[in-house]
Amino acid sequence: MAEGRDDDARPNTGRGASTSAPVFEPGQKATCIASFDGQQHPAEIVDRRIERGEYIYYVHYIERDRRLDEWVTVDKLSSWATTPRPSLARLDTMPSITMGGDLTSPTGDGNTLKVTRRLKRKYEEAHHLAGDDHHGHGGDHGHDKDHHHPPRVKNIQVIEFGRYEMDTWYYSPYPEPYASCTKLYLCEYTLKYFRKKKTLLRHLAKLDIRHPPGDEIYRSPPPPPGQPNYSGGAVTKPPISVFEVDGKKAKVYCQNLCLLSKLFLDHKTLYYDVDPFLFYVMCERDQHGYHMVGYFSKEKSCMEDYNLACILTLPAYQRKGYGKFLIAFAYELSRREGRVGTPERPLSDLGAVSFRSYWTRVLLEQLRNVKGDVSIKEMSDATMIRGQDIVETLQSLGLIKYWKGTHLIHADPRVVQEHWAKFAHQRVIEVDPACLHWQPLPAPTARKRP
Repeated sequence: MAEGRDDDARPNTGRGASTSAPVFEPGQKATCIASFDGQQHPAEIVDRRIERGEYIYYVHYIERDRRLDEWVTVDKLSSWATTPRPSLARLDTMPSITMGGDLTSPTGDGNTLKVTRRLKRKYEEAHHLAGDDHHGHGGDHGHDKDHHHPPRVKNIQVIEFGRYEMDTWYYSPYPEPYASCTKLYLCEYTLKYFRKKKTLLRHLAKLDIRHPPGDEIYRSPPPPPGQPNYSGGAVTKPPISVFEVDGKKAKVYCQNLCLLSKLFLDHKTLYYDVDPFLFYVMCERDQHGYHMVGYFSKEKSCMEDYNLACILTLPAYQRKGYGKFLIAFAYELSRREGRVGTPERPLSDLGAVSFRSYWTRVLLEQLRNVKGDVSIKEMSDATMIRGQDIVETLQSLGLIKYWKGTHLIHADPRVVQEHWAKFAHQRVIEVDPACLHWQPLPAPTARKRP
């Protein structure tokens, strides 16, 4: 037997399927050719089923995000053997994306793979490449109790939401018989879910209210007079609104929101206990109503500095700056509350990238406008970012030093400008404080003993 080969991973033959192909059991490890880059990766067999007399397998790529899990045919699989860690693979063995939108072959043979948006997104996710506004805002923070649960087979493959059809990424515990549907139809106003399009259309025909069931606390400012197509700063096209929805007052809506978000968040474990949370739902607005694009949630009463529990931008609305707007909005609420904030942990991989990108941009902007020395406390007071997050971000930029038991910001203007050049041309949707009509909840008072 070859060195590194696992006796238990040896393929078997099984009943009910053709015996000409090897058969793998759920729980076995194997190597699999992945659709996102055409390379072999170590994988775990999660489930299997018979199609046209042959087994197909649902695989989870080891040490890869579960949004890359997929059904594969047996010809993509081979017996487990010791393979190099994917993260240590040479860069010249990976396909690269050309300016024309093709994946070039790593062998240099001139072959190309045409890149669809889905394939390009999967490639970027697999290799942790972040765009200017990645969907990475989709990590679950705080609602997460145990994110190391075993892989589960994705049940719902596609949802129709408003004018978009979106491929899902993860399993979500919708009740039966909806959980067994390959495709679900969702109302973008109430988030109710249906098995048939005609049932959704009947629901929409009877619907009078076309916005989330809460208070509209933010509406983006209108464009300047005579410039109806202008967008920039806090002005957006289409205009956006944010609603504050109380999990206790609109329980069904918020539960449906959690079920929807679980289709795109791997680590989310809370679906029904929504009473302690407020949900801030962001919408694009037009003559037909308010179309949900994303949201974040936070606890009503939190003894920590957490200003955000869970955040998601729906895939159809990603790369528009909405994710970073939601993060900035959470920090603007912290400013109104008069305390610094930080997202609940653990952060997902893409969530960590999104927050680090936001912190980096905000801190660099502060350092560009500051003359002389500035302390961590002063930076925190100006940005409402927690001190520890500031320290870690500036350390990654080489702009902070540790001397005699304290951190000192060492902001060389030349280095600051070099880092800022990477962000200067990014489209950022600003939060206009004048358009935010919101006051924090009163702090709970201690009950006096009789």
